[in-house]
Amino acid sequence: MISCDEAAVICNKNQYGEASFVDKLKFRFHVFLCKTCSVFTKKNTHLTTLCEKANLQGLSEQEKLRMKEQLQNKP
Repeated sequence: MISCDEAAVICNKNQYGEASFVDKLKFRFHVFLCKTCSVFTKKNTHLTTLCEKANLQGLSEQEKLRMKEQLQNKP
């Protein structure tokens, strides 16, 4: 059986299609037995759905650098 921390990592990987078949099996078995991780999975899935609907975008590398420079220049 995997730990809850490992289950959380696999849950996140699974959300983005990066979990292997074996990881998915381990995860499903863990979630079947662990109600806390089951609730976490449902909330994580819901959050991902909301983020996709909101069409959230990350900053480009150039925007990140500009923001970093602005923060460093503030007194």
